[in-house]
Amino acid sequence: MTIGLILATAALFHLLGLVCSMRAPRAWLYSNSVANGLLLATSIGVLCTATEWEWKSTFTVASEQVHLRLDGLSSIFLSLLSLIGGLGAIYAWEYWSIQKHPLSAKWGRFFWSLLSLCMALVLTSSNGLHFLISWELFALSAYFLITLQPQKKEVRNAGWLYLAVSHAGSLLLFAFFALLAQKTGCWDLGPMLERTDLSTLFWLALLGFGVKAGIFPLHIWLPSAHANAPSHVSALMSGVAIKMGIYGIVRFSGWLPMPGSAGWIMVVLGIVSAVLGVVFALGQHDLKRLLAYHSVENIGIILLGIGFAMVAIDHGKAAWGAFAMAGALLHIWNHGMFKSLLFLGAGSVLHSTGTRRMSDLGGLWNKMPWTTALFALGSAAIAGLPPLNGFVSEWLIYLGMFSSVIQPSSALLIAIPSIILLALTGALALACFVKVCGVVFLGAPRTPAASHAHECGLWMRIPMLVLAGGCVLIGLAPFLFWKLLISAVASWHGTWELTPMPAALKLLSLSHILLTLAATAGFLLLSRRARQKGIQRRLTWDCGYTGPTPRMQYTAGSFAGTITEWFSWILRIKRHEKLPCGIFPQQAHLDKHTPETVLEKIIEPCAQWILWVSRIIRQFQNGRTHVYILYIILGLIALACMTICWS
Repeated sequence: MTIGLILATAALFHLLGLVCSMRAPRAWLYSNSVANGLLLATSIGVLCTATEWEWKSTFTVASEQVHLRLDGLSSIFLSLLSLIGGLGAIYAWEYWSIQKHPLSAKWGRFFWSLLSLCMALVLTSSNGLHFLISWELFALSAYFLITLQPQKKEVRNAGWLYLAVSHAGSLLLFAFFALLAQKTGCWDLGPMLERTDLSTLFWLALLGFGVKAGIFPLHIWLPSAHANAPSHVSALMSGVAIKMGIYGIVRFSGWLPMPGSAGWIMVVLGIVSAVLGVVFALGQHDLKRLLAYHSVENIGIILLGIGFAMVAIDHGKAAWGAFAMAGALLHIWNHGMFKSLLFLGAGSVLHSTGTRRMSDLGGLWNKMPWTTALFALGSAAIAGLPPLNGFVSEWLIYLGMFSSVIQPSSALLIAIPSIILLALTGALALACFVKVCGVVFLGAPRTPAASHAHECGLWMRIPMLVLAGGCVLIGLAPFLFWKLLISAVASWHGTWELTPMPAALKLLSLSHILLTLAATAGFLLLSRRARQKGIQRRLTWDCGYTGPTPRMQYTAGSFAGTITEWFSWILRIKRHEKLPCGIFPQQAHLDKHTPETVLEKIIEPCAQWILWVSRIIRQFQNGRTHVYILYIILGLIALACMTICWS
């Protein structure tokens, strides 16, 4: 009863935010903060006590009773939604201010509250029809947030692509829920493990939810949408919205009987998304587009953990399955925090310089020390470096995979290549963020925009500091979160609720604390010696020149050029060049562009072919009655011939 009352109060505050969004922005900020604070406290309370709340209404909506459920699994996602939703609203107060965006700021606040409310309904809805309604409203709200600057052509294109792909996913989900309701006789959702005839429906759910999650190659909407949306919207989309797809996959893989090959296919999809996501990120020159591709990579890591947990169920191996699932669920939280931190950091850079193109930046360390430090911390976390949170969740997934190798089974066939490719993904992610931090923040400013950069204000800085603190806390004390994780794991697979905490988790925590202390002491010692010896800063990457210029620095393309050439078979890099000619060449130019291979090389040609066929078919519709009668006669003759041949 208490949980229901708190959730109802949070919903009322979100509705109040919708009302206040247009004319009372400060009231909107307060109501949004209260609503998200209540949801965060409730979800953490459910995880700590391992309870489950369920409620059915006495009234109906769309001829169906409202059925809500909050358990450990939905609480993991709800707590992340409330954290990022609350911090993003605070960040937007300065980043997307009323003074600079008088009209779009109002609609931004309105759709921010609507999106948060709809995602909360998705996470708590236990009725298929209401789930679909909330899902569609959530997709539409995200579209209007992405297109807050409709005067820009690239923003409109990104919005339309997102909307088209989202509705394709929604059609698949409609088919999934409709078939589920037909087979069960009702729209109510819950555990149905005894219904073996429902197992094939999981493939529909995987496709429908996979579109929203951005699984490769269903990710085609994601890079442009995240790159062109306002940065606080990008943080919410990447940190939370794509996790709604993961929530659907995890939720229904726990409620429905699984096909025997489901776990193996999930692992393969995870490997492909992780490796190709980071490879495409390396080829990007746009800061936010690069971060968007890293969302595909991290979704792959999450799928890898979920897939191994499903394989473990088939093999009856509780321990390594629980570790893999706990790592996947923790990575959902971790990715939400460090990716939101990185998008907010990118927003600070864009807010200050007006450009997302990395090769037009450089030297921001001196101008934006807070943003530089916080972005560097987020970069270390997403690259899986100790002692931060990204390392902990990946370590748990590794622990599950290594445990499957120790206990011989058929899982060995996929565990070993998965371990190797996950390690490769981490190495490529580290190379990618070395490129980002080096090109954007170090060296000398390449353009006047970078030369006149300035630090963001307090409203933008506080959310980044909170997220950075969360990355550090989980990294230094991961054992504190084991009870919360295992509560969520038990909601997915009840027999794993007694899985003990890995003994090495506390040792990992101690190692991280000692590493942090040693790194801090070493940094302070080096800084002191540098001051004592009078060491001065100079322009980096000068290649021995006595009069270096910013043009001599690495660009985003040249920094990762060698690695991207290794993967040219999938990246299909386009070169735009003007070669030097003559004895004293005056101009030369080289630029590289990495297209969205799946969209531009596969989807668009197929769409053009479909349009061509439709134009030909349209010619048969000439409006003449006798021609239509001829079509009917020919159709009947064809059916008769087929019947004779079949008999």
